[in-house]
Amino acid sequence: MPADFKRKFSQTRVILDATEIPIQKPTSLRDQSSTWSNYKNKNTLKSLVGISPKGVVTFVSEAYGGSASDHQIVERSELMKTQQFECGDSITADRGIMVQDLFATKNVAVNTPTKMKGKNQLPSNIVNRDRRVSSKRVHVERIIGLAKTF
Repeated sequence: MPADFKRKFSQTRVILDATEIPIQKPTSLRDQSSTWSNYKNKNTLKSLVGISPKGVVTFVSEAYGGSASDHQIVERSELMKTQQFECGDSITADRGIMVQDLFATKNVAVNTPTKMKGKNQLPSNIVNRDRRVSSKRVHVERIIGLAKTF
């Protein structure tokens, strides 16, 4: 594990992010509905990608229609079925990936930036923590970007 990562988030086993890929509009209305992404405003397939703290891709979920939530994808994924997490491990993810409830039973923490909903300003200690989380989480976005342009 890189030294800076080990110092800040030594228990992190995976950094997660979801990605969507545009697809051609399906002919079936049911398929159109299941692949419609309100976020992208088009039909997409959505997958979850996980990397190790060293930047190695360690997990790619099955592709789901763009209407699937991140929570649903994690819940159905191999991440929940395998015993790859130990008590005390942690996951780093985007603030949109709200899966704390899924991993709480395994005593695995989920590090996400704080949501601003209903708050004008966050305390400085939370802002600093969020910056540390974001500085590590951005690596999965870079890997996904490289894969999409390759």
